[in-house]
Amino acid sequence: METHVRLEPWSAGDFWLLERKNEPAMTQFLGGPEPAAELADRQRRYEALSAREPAAGRMFRIVWTPAAEGPDGAERTEGVGSVGFWEREWRGEPVYEAGWGVLPEFQGHGLAVAALTELLAYVRTHGSRDSVHAFPGTDHPASNAVCRRAGFEYLGDVDFEYPPGVPHPSCDWRYRVGRPQDGLTPSG
Repeated sequence: METHVRLEPWSAGDFWLLERKNEPAMTQFLGGPEPAAELADRQRRYEALSAREPAAGRMFRIVWTPAAEGPDGAERTEGVGSVGFWEREWRGEPVYEAGWGVLPEFQGHGLAVAALTELLAYVRTHGSRDSVHAFPGTDHPASNAVCRRAGFEYLGDVDFEYPPGVPHPSCDWRYRVGRPQDGLTPSG
């Protein structure tokens, strides 16, 4: 399976994907499915985030184009998940936090790593903060592997609240953005 993906800004038409990402298999490491009202609120937040200035963060739909053409010979594209980043304070420092999710039928093929790599390129171009953090649970080996493969640096285990108010043993991964104009290199 080819891992070429593109990121498209989250829109009103992406609610179906949010519903799919709310299924038990997708939320087992996130505290379980959200109630319908919270899911509708999340959709509004995703749309609002993607309408703000680029440095504030973005949510994207991950679109994958399989190598195979459709039955009519046309190129097929599929929405396979989401990836995004948003502003936060972490240990007294302004940083970005990143999150992602790839639907179960598309997992295990490098799509999350490819999407996260595209997201980091977007942050390098449009972001204003020096690092991106991700906080997958210590019990979530696949998401920790995505961080490692995307070039994040493991900083250690932390108690991270997710959902808010619920501490969860998590790994703190950091990616130093490194823009060409500041002389830094990614993760260096």
